[in-house]
Amino acid sequence: MKKYIISIIIIGAFASCSKWLDVQPKSEVSQDALFSTEDGFKEAVNGLYSKSVKEQLYGRELTYGFLDAFAQNYSVDITDTWRYGVVMKFNRKELGFVQRNNQIWEGLYSVAANANLILEHIEDKKGILTNANYNIIKGEALAMRAYTHFDILRLYAESYLTGANSTGIPYVTKFSKDIPPMFKVGEAIDLMLKDLLAAKELLRASDPILSPGYKVGYPRTDTATETKGEIFLQVRRHRMNYYAVCGELARVYLYKGDKVNALSNALEVINSNKFPFTKQADFLNPDEEKKDRILYKELIFGLYAPNMNDRMKEVLTNGQTGLYVTLSEGRNIYETGGVGGDDFRYKQWLQEQSGSSGTYLRVVKYNRDNDANLHDLMMPCIRLSEMYYIAAECTFDTDAAKGWDYFNTVRLNRGIGTKLSDPSKIVFMNELLKEVRKEFFSEGQMFYMYKRLNMAIAGQSGVTIPASKAVFVLPFPDDEIAYGNR
Repeated sequence: MKKYIISIIIIGAFASCSKWLDVQPKSEVSQDALFSTEDGFKEAVNGLYSKSVKEQLYGRELTYGFLDAFAQNYSVDITDTWRYGVVMKFNRKELGFVQRNNQIWEGLYSVAANANLILEHIEDKKGILTNANYNIIKGEALAMRAYTHFDILRLYAESYLTGANSTGIPYVTKFSKDIPPMFKVGEAIDLMLKDLLAAKELLRASDPILSPGYKVGYPRTDTATETKGEIFLQVRRHRMNYYAVCGELARVYLYKGDKVNALSNALEVINSNKFPFTKQADFLNPDEEKKDRILYKELIFGLYAPNMNDRMKEVLTNGQTGLYVTLSEGRNIYETGGVGGDDFRYKQWLQEQSGSSGTYLRVVKYNRDNDANLHDLMMPCIRLSEMYYIAAECTFDTDAAKGWDYFNTVRLNRGIGTKLSDPSKIVFMNELLKEVRKEFFSEGQMFYMYKRLNMAIAGQSGVTIPASKAVFVLPFPDDEIAYGNR
């Protein structure tokens, strides 16, 4: 890492929320001023989330945009080089691809750099923080550093399955202009696990979400405890809370092939009973103000995304000039001719529209009517259902029936009453892939699963894109290559 990390630290590290904007770049005095109070540390950690929800990251590209286009979940006008045609066709030299790719790289490392800035100052200023806030701030900063690096690894390096000892990524642990070292894939994963395990212990000691009386719910209607007490500690699911760290540990361990530890962390989330499956009455409610399209109570971690409604409509619901789904492809993905005929997800997330080319499906998963809904506008990051899928995959080899139970639990809560059961691992994994694609449509997770398993991508109209390094490993930005890092 040379040019990009240096520019991120100097320019990007102070471009986030309120107090960050008041700090002048390159000013040691300004850093000291920011971290001279407990409120300054709170603002700094809040900045990690506000930077993460920018459009080049989880506010678009790493959820419903770049990654889901890469996973071939949409149809798009392939002649439109600035939108997503170049992404779906893997045209890595086109400007639309290059600029998105560079912005994702820079944005993720920018969040990590801000986390490092917090971690650099927190030990020296521990005396100005309450013990609980010290644990939470440091725990969230460590967890967000690991979270962003994991997605960098899943994008820009080979998977652990195919290249554990291959060149990975720089894992940046210091707020510095010095060139950070490059780590192999396996080494980088071990560093992520170290950060996440440390974060888990810090949050175990102080996270309010662990309180027996802490109940998740809808902020406008429920008598939930999430919006009580100090503002900084409210609505823990909008932050990297204790269970979010468990969820991320489950992801990373599964990516590494460590199913024992992946299962342990996934079950810790499931068995907490903190996150109830969404009621049918909420998911299907015809009244927009009483509807929950994104399954809000099931979010273990999500990013608050105010004012994103119109921006998302431009990409997802702007007719056939945005990202859309053909009628036949949508019905195929959700198996509407069979078990998916009653699938709540198809009914609530895809809406038939008429266009110049005929009837198509527009994605309305994040749609809101005048910003009125049961919950705030959120970008999902870690869901309860993912923990069930991880538990199912990790359990199947030793107890196939139990694996199918975890799998079928999610289907049942999505309106599919037909249970599946088959001793074949091939059958199980094929069905799991189909269900994950349905569940995380427009959330950016499907590409990562194809890559982790080194499996072919199911493209449009029955086309299959073979698994390969050329497909699964995104290029480092040109400046990084020029400096000799790739």
